[in-house]
Amino acid sequence: MSETTSHGNETPAARSDAPARAPLVLASLILVAAVANLNLAVANVALPDIGKAFDSSQTTLNLIAVGYSLGLAASVLYLGAVGDRYGRKLLLLLGVTLSVPACLIAAWAPSDEVLVAARILGGLSAGMAYPTTLALITALWSGPGRTKSIALWSAIGGGISALGPMLSGLLLEHFWWGSVFLLTLPLAVVAFVMALRFVPAHVNEATDPVDNLGGILSVLMVGGLILAINFAPVPNKGALVLGLGAVALAAGLGFFIRQRRARNPLYDLDVAARRIFWVAAAAGIIVFGSLMGAMFIGQQFLQNVLGYSTLDAGLAILPAAFCMVLVAPRSAKIVEARGSRFTLLVGYVFCLLGFLTMLLLWKEDISYWKVGLGYAFVGIGVGFAGTPASHSLTGSVPVSRAGMASGTADLQRDLGGAIMQSIFGALLTAGYAAAATAAIASADNATIDSVQSQLTKSFAGAETVAEQYPQYSTQITAAAKTSFLDGDQWAYLAGIAAIAIGAALVMFLFPSKQGEEELLARYHDEDTRGAASEAPEGEAAAPAPAT
Repeated sequence: MSETTSHGNETPAARSDAPARAPLVLASLILVAAVANLNLAVANVALPDIGKAFDSSQTTLNLIAVGYSLGLAASVLYLGAVGDRYGRKLLLLLGVTLSVPACLIAAWAPSDEVLVAARILGGLSAGMAYPTTLALITALWSGPGRTKSIALWSAIGGGISALGPMLSGLLLEHFWWGSVFLLTLPLAVVAFVMALRFVPAHVNEATDPVDNLGGILSVLMVGGLILAINFAPVPNKGALVLGLGAVALAAGLGFFIRQRRARNPLYDLDVAARRIFWVAAAAGIIVFGSLMGAMFIGQQFLQNVLGYSTLDAGLAILPAAFCMVLVAPRSAKIVEARGSRFTLLVGYVFCLLGFLTMLLLWKEDISYWKVGLGYAFVGIGVGFAGTPASHSLTGSVPVSRAGMASGTADLQRDLGGAIMQSIFGALLTAGYAAAATAAIASADNATIDSVQSQLTKSFAGAETVAEQYPQYSTQITAAAKTSFLDGDQWAYLAGIAAIAIGAALVMFLFPSKQGEEELLARYHDEDTRGAASEAPEGEAAAPAPAT
């Protein structure tokens, strides 16, 4: 595969292990990623207020929360390949620009349906910008410098995601629910200016055409899957769920066949089949999905059950942000010393402790230390596991497939977050509805029976009914809290099961440090030979990046 570089005819081998003005380049890329990370997290704190404003069902609230991840996860593979071909910097700048109208539409959405659409549009803008940040780190850095850069990118990104709820809560203390979606606008302006000024253009980009059919199929596959999960617990939506599932399955089969037959596949299945690549991808999906799922359920628990204000609920997440930023740089050192497998497993242990804390200790009227402990464990787990999950992906592919690796790394966060939030949300919805229905049946009250559909729709619906019938407000609110606690137990158990599966994958299928180094060296040799065989006669092929 032929490539162009940002230094004329200079090959990657001739360049140093880091770009010129490396700190400014890395800061620019982290800021761009921060726009996506912050937008991903701002909605969760506002969900109770949004539910009250629009009288939204729990399923609609789930879609508002997951809409950004849906747009990002569905588009990231396709847009990563587009960036590889037509310019990563160009796509990055377009994505940051598109995030501005997406935020404005979300802030002043006249209905929850428009809000869902705006969140999906915001996710598409992030699909343009976010994958290019890791792709450029992969192309511009090599060796230990790349590992450290990825660690900073991962840690600061995760920390900003965790800070989003706190900043959103602060805004909600003084402004309307839509203000949370304006939070990233100043950051987007700064990120655009810095990226335009400091990020190099045309770094090891491919010249082969983009597999557009494969891209469309990937969008349908991911979008259909996530929507099917969200609508699964909704009564009378069986036909819709089956239809969406069929679309996802058909698109998935079509995508697989297309990638096997396409001359220039969007997603190189031979590279994806490499053990380090696919195990790291699966492990990262579970780790980052667990973080997003914990934030999603936790924010509603803090406000609905514990009665926290929006600001207090946002501040409650700070232990996760602090621990991620503190641990991730140390994670990079452990990866270099002990290998990715050991570091991933350490992260999984702490994630498991976090979900066990939530399952066993997060009850009504608990002290804050139990809340903070659960978030701290999850933050430490993601801090340890995030770096090796991303590093293993980027290290096991040739530089011409940097977009594929970065797209998969983004899928770890976004598809993992979308799937885990969807599963957690579906279980919360089903568990809440079942418990609320049982409580209504035992109440034997004609007034409550008459508003059953409103009570079982969501916690926000129950609060609305409690305001309408103040004589029963204490009974309704208590029953709603109990029903929510029943539902969130289902979600925490699902998180524990997912973490156990991921840990087993890493334990038994990911190689030890020595085996990892041997496999990475073999992949490097294969990629170098492949590039040499594809290079035009008389033209030296650019080697694969050092790992």
